[in-house]
Amino acid sequence: MVATSAAPALASSTGGVSAGGSTSRKHPARRGSAKPAAPAPAAPLHAAPVTARSSSLAYSGPVLQRTATGELVPYQPAAPAGQPGGLTGGSPVGVAATAKPQLVVPGSRARYVNGLAAAPMAAPAPVQQMIWSANQIIGLPYVYGGGHASFISPGYDCSGTVSFALHGATLLATPEDSSELEAWGSHGIGRWVSIFSNPGHAYMTVAGMRLDTSAADDPSNQQGPRWRPLRQGNEGFTVRHPLGL
Repeated sequence: MVATSAAPALASSTGGVSAGGSTSRKHPARRGSAKPAAPAPAAPLHAAPVTARSSSLAYSGPVLQRTATGELVPYQPAAPAGQPGGLTGGSPVGVAATAKPQLVVPGSRARYVNGLAAAPMAAPAPVQQMIWSANQIIGLPYVYGGGHASFISPGYDCSGTVSFALHGATLLATPEDSSELEAWGSHGIGRWVSIFSNPGHAYMTVAGMRLDTSAADDPSNQQGPRWRPLRQGNEGFTVRHPLGL
């Protein structure tokens, strides 16, 4: 958050000491004259949270779905397929990419809806695309090195998951490992997206939700790419973010 303060007033306008050492006399403002307007305080920048005390992902508000034509309609969950992988279509990523709905919710926070993340309406288009792209690999297994030889993979590791999401927003051309992500983008926490990485692990937060293959601080204890609660702390990681996000 950037804080600004008004510049100090000049001595000549506050009755300061003159060159001769005497105190200047104040005069009433002339009729029709106007003092310069003070600069307006800078509006606080939006910043998505990256930590949370609660592990609850419950959401009961409205959920919309973006159609192929860009129209927003009320979301109607698909009926259970009655077989494993029904939520994802049971197909490898790339084939199932069109099967996952593009969910949208009001506000500036992403929400957890039936295992997927719903993008906030207030988020920039790249953030929404990042969320919808990451949804395509949710539920796939953890595979060491998965998502590095190619963005299309039957499973993903931690940095492969982060790379896939960034690629979905056209922010990354080739996958990067967790050490490479330590130097990617801009330093520090972003307004919408923050990437946490060290030589052994990487994950990211997007609009207030965590995309991670690790079940740390997640009561589900499931491995592989999933949307999870924010952690209570992110110590031990280098923090980066996409420029402008």
